[in-house]
Amino acid sequence: MVCPRLDGGIWSARGCELQNTRLRWAFIDQCWAAPQRELQYLACDYLIIVTPLLTPADWPRLARLICTKFWWDTVDMLIKPVGALVARYPALRSAILAWSLADNFWLRRAAIEHQLLRKQATDEGLLAQIIENNLAVHEFFVQKAIGWALRDYAKTKPAWVIDFLRAHQAEMPALAIREASKHLADWRQASNELEN
Repeated sequence: MVCPRLDGGIWSARGCELQNTRLRWAFIDQCWAAPQRELQYLACDYLIIVTPLLTPADWPRLARLICTKFWWDTVDMLIKPVGALVARYPALRSAILAWSLADNFWLRRAAIEHQLLRKQATDEGLLAQIIENNLAVHEFFVQKAIGWALRDYAKTKPAWVIDFLRAHQAEMPALAIREASKHLADWRQASNELEN
């Protein structure tokens, strides 16, 4: 296996000039095919570094990575390049919505989480639609992702998240609500008062 950049025998991204770099899918595919999970982490780290080189043509390859040799940690790493692509190419909005309805729950998880850490740049309509598409999905990793996405956005717009929780409380599984409201003391207090 040949790494795209070697510094003293150790792969490193320091000093990587992306304008003179091409995306090396053969390297990514070799890492993904290897039995050692650490090489999948290496591929994910590489993809995060070369995210500016990704184009909509790379979308099916990202989906393939999410759907093969998956686990929550690699899926959660791949949301960074996925989210950057959707932000840079608005036409991919329909593709991320399709993921939110996919049979593969890892694609659903990636769709739910793809806007993590976007703060003010979060597309609230897209976030709401993707989560609404998954409220009836009781898969642990999907419900946990809903909670994390809402909890992350609550740091930026807690009132929006509280309104969303109020509007969907009856249909949201407890895990998603618990994760989403971890840092929303007012919401949790009001919710507890309603139950009593």
